[in-house]
Amino acid sequence: SSMSSNSTADNLCAPDDTLCIIREHQQAVIIVPTLLLFATLVTLLALFLLRYCPERKQTRVTRNGHRRHLQGIDAPPGLNALEHEELPMSIQQVQQNVRPTLAALPQMSTERQHGAFSQVTTLPLPFSIKPDDTVTLYRARMDNKDVILRVLKATSSEKQHFLGFASFVSGLGPHPFIPALLGVVSVQSPLMMVVEELQHRDLLGFLWRCRQSSCDMTEKRIFTMAGQVASALDYLHSQSCIHGNVGARSVLVGGDLTAKLWGLGSTYRKRTPGEVEDMELRKWQAPEVLARRGVSRSSDVWSFGMLLYEMVTLGDPPFAELTPTELLQYLQRGKHLSRPTTCSNSLYAIIRSCCHWNPQQRLSMSDLIRKLQAGEKSANGRTVLRVSEPLHIERYLREAGYGETYNYAVL
Repeated sequence: SSMSSNSTADNLCAPDDTLCIIREHQQAVIIVPTLLLFATLVTLLALFLLRYCPERKQTRVTRNGHRRHLQGIDAPPGLNALEHEELPMSIQQVQQNVRPTLAALPQMSTERQHGAFSQVTTLPLPFSIKPDDTVTLYRARMDNKDVILRVLKATSSEKQHFLGFASFVSGLGPHPFIPALLGVVSVQSPLMMVVEELQHRDLLGFLWRCRQSSCDMTEKRIFTMAGQVASALDYLHSQSCIHGNVGARSVLVGGDLTAKLWGLGSTYRKRTPGEVEDMELRKWQAPEVLARRGVSRSSDVWSFGMLLYEMVTLGDPPFAELTPTELLQYLQRGKHLSRPTTCSNSLYAIIRSCCHWNPQQRLSMSDLIRKLQAGEKSANGRTVLRVSEPLHIERYLREAGYGETYNYAVL
């Protein structure tokens, strides 16, 4: 055929007409190879798609199924986790037909599975002093309730402490002014404690917001909230527990302004052999604690006096003009907290009664509760406390003594 084609071209074109000869041969020389090359590329593309598309599709289905199972437990991208966690949590699949139990916990704490939570987001603190490398906090929904997930993100060496603390909190039993432990995830990673969420979070941040007129704090409200915290503290003492870290940072505030005592990590460490106690903030500690003579119920009462001072000043630290190392000598000279301008004589008398140098002269918990109840009945419930000076975080940290210790942890 090649020869016939050549002869045809020779017949149609003059021997010296090169343009005519090229035009006659273009189909065989140019178009056909181009079509063959295009067909080869299409075939290779089809083979590539057949080879790789099923795997991509399968991967996408598996990931979506994983997220659907977790119902949002992965930290959403773009949110800053409390302890600066950068990677989403990795959670193993749950065997739905297994009924897990936790022998160490009383039956009041229901074992939970990860699928029980929805609408999970990270929970940042107002400010971070020192990142906690073992626990991350998340806000979530469970059984139509707002809850806080206290999630262990560390290695297995912390599991015993984490579950021991959960067992301790559960063993305290329910109390109206202690946040409720609603469940524990203990048979799969990551381990979690599920605690009720209180809308306004820590009392210290709530007091600071009151400076900006976003809430109305009256002296009557102080007596009410302080009475609730005192009730919880008295209950802890009845369970042979010393709190050891009473302060506005350790109190949580609900949407109805109910105050509940938390910050129980120090309480657990003080009761558990082998646990290393953190150095608590000295500005809130009684003189005998500063002198390393140990904590007691009366040292909790001293710290409660500091809490009352924080409340009436809308979040000022006690003894702001002193450094922590100067405080013990200052108290040894018979000095004491001065009365804030926003504090009534009756409330200041209770603060002074909580803060006697001699522990035996301080109010008992029963007397303290009785005085708070009496003060609530007669206190001014109309005049809203105002502090004109704005909050400066850096100055607060310095005056509160955070340079020597790190223990700002709501949960």
